[in-house]
Amino acid sequence: MTVWDDLVGQEKVCEQLAAAARDADAFVTAVSTGAPRPEASKMTHAWLFTGPPGAGRTQAARAFAAALQCVSPDRALGGVPGCGFCDGCHTALIGTHADVTTVAAVGTQILAEDMRDTVRKSFTSPANGRWQVILVDDAERLNEKSANAVLKAVEEPAPRTVWLLCAPSIEDVLPTIRSRCRHLNLRTPSVDAVADLLMRREGIEPAVAVAAARATQGHVDRARRLATDPAARERRAAVLKLPLRVEDVGAALKAAQELVDAAAEDAKALAEELDGKETEELKAALGAAQGGRLPRGTAGVMKDLEDKQKRRRTRTQRDSLDVALTDLTAFYRDVLALQLGSRVAIANADAQDALERLARASTPEATLRRIEAIAACRDALDRNVAPLLAVEAMTMALRAG
Repeated sequence: MTVWDDLVGQEKVCEQLAAAARDADAFVTAVSTGAPRPEASKMTHAWLFTGPPGAGRTQAARAFAAALQCVSPDRALGGVPGCGFCDGCHTALIGTHADVTTVAAVGTQILAEDMRDTVRKSFTSPANGRWQVILVDDAERLNEKSANAVLKAVEEPAPRTVWLLCAPSIEDVLPTIRSRCRHLNLRTPSVDAVADLLMRREGIEPAVAVAAARATQGHVDRARRLATDPAARERRAAVLKLPLRVEDVGAALKAAQELVDAAAEDAKALAEELDGKETEELKAALGAAQGGRLPRGTAGVMKDLEDKQKRRRTRTQRDSLDVALTDLTAFYRDVLALQLGSRVAIANADAQDALERLARASTPEATLRRIEAIAACRDALDRNVAPLLAVEAMTMALRAG
């Protein structure tokens, strides 16, 4: 299994990355042996991965990072870097490689303080790997200060440092940054390709795999979660019942409250899993006395961690809400397809009765207004509107049609 095997439907991107990894390997080998360096190279110091949600932007960047760190002896025999089995590939893929740093938004933005140590590290030589790799997930969430810090690092990189930025579209990244990056655009994989991956890698039954792939419209991570997690299937089923529950004002407001509460529960579950572990690890690192008493002067450090955890809970809640809103959008898209007699495959075949009922009871114009109301809710959440207010406004709009 190579590092490229999980990049579903991205053959062209894989070819480009494999060629760049091969040239990068030749460059490092030449530097270490004193041989002449290759004159022409498909490798560059900064890459921008874009594509719709679920296309595998981060997976592609991490696979490339693994290929850059590959230490398989097969490389010397003409093999392509990225074997997937050597220590360099394995640690890069699971996120423990010392020279692969990943930065992701803890809250709604990547702050300058989140990037400070990473930018500083980008100017150092690799500790024990072949390249110093900085992977920035959610690059669209860089704020002005953190984006400027990244720009300075990308403008004058260290000789063996590579920046890998991931964002939904090229317009989501500052022009000054994207002009210094090589752009790779990933496409949404087909339903059949995602279903094949679920069957091949997860051992999912064919019918379940196809249903999950179709329901998520090619979103690989969500399809995997939907196929393997019963709780995820229950949450989706509850969301798909919402359009039939907004017949009056009271029901619409109740549905909004339940949707927000479910997202809050998801955030709480993740917080319970991560926060306690992080807190205990930090206390141990600070030399907390037995019984949990902290040394003097460390209260500010603990406060910073609490602030970070609070931002992460907010981000997790809004990400959970966004998944629900995506499912709602797909539901009304199916309603619209039925109303217009489209031959587009129905994503939510398991809710066929509800789809047909709503299609008969409303008009295409009303369905489009409902889809716009969901989009407006997502925009409101991005602007930090209180989740309950944003979702209540949406459910009232869904009721009005």
